[in-house]
Amino acid sequence: METEAVCNVCPHRCRLKEGIRGLCRARICRDGVSVSENYGRITAIALDPIEKKPLKNYYPGSKILSVGSYGCNFRCPFCQNYEIAWTGPDETVYREISPEELVRRADGLKSYGNIGIAFTYNEPTVGYEYVLDTEKLAKEKGLKTVLVTNGCASPEIWDLLLSYTDALNIDLKGFSDRFYRMVSGSLETVKRNIFEADRKCHVELTTLIIPGENDSFEDMREEAKWIASVDPEITLHVTRFFPRHLMTDRAATRVSLVYALADEARKYLKNVYTGNC
Repeated sequence: METEAVCNVCPHRCRLKEGIRGLCRARICRDGVSVSENYGRITAIALDPIEKKPLKNYYPGSKILSVGSYGCNFRCPFCQNYEIAWTGPDETVYREISPEELVRRADGLKSYGNIGIAFTYNEPTVGYEYVLDTEKLAKEKGLKTVLVTNGCASPEIWDLLLSYTDALNIDLKGFSDRFYRMVSGSLETVKRNIFEADRKCHVELTTLIIPGENDSFEDMREEAKWIASVDPEITLHVTRFFPRHLMTDRAATRVSLVYALADEARKYLKNVYTGNC
């Protein structure tokens, strides 16, 4: 009888037959279990300013060793990193870096202002095993750990990651179920995970403003009011869209609109910043 696994990492709950990958392209069924095929496979690594994550109010002026693999459980047509986020192991170039080696590299960069490791560029939760193994070792060296994530992980995986993560930037893609259907995500899951993260970690949010999709004042008003109901101190980054990937049919967001939507958010939130303007 052919084995099959139900992946529990995100709300998609992909049913995987032996040797088949899930939507994220990072997980595969082996011996009837969903496992991380991208474990330790690094497609990008750089020492970045912390503000680039973006984290505005978490150790400003510091640097952080940023790493990414491949795979994502969303399908955003405007993805900036689709070359790695939408691909599997046969379509991208990677190098193998163990958790021990990554922590050694991060520790060796402290003299350059490095405070830790950020898991970014692709969606880190789809390869949560590597993230967790690295975070546990990083704690022993006094290193901070950061996730740059879409926040759409199952509660059991999300809560496990929060036990070892110091800060997150979560993409709050929009504030409607319609928008989240477009990107193959779940707004309710993301809202739940933002609430839980704010109780345990430093949290900042990013909303990319896309013309004709999530650029209404009503959407921003409802989003900001909801964030304030969780914690009015949460930082929100309101950022400008540029045509990319499958969404080149519209112009970049008007700078004046980004500023105006940020002003709307400031009616409810204390820390709102604009980006890409």
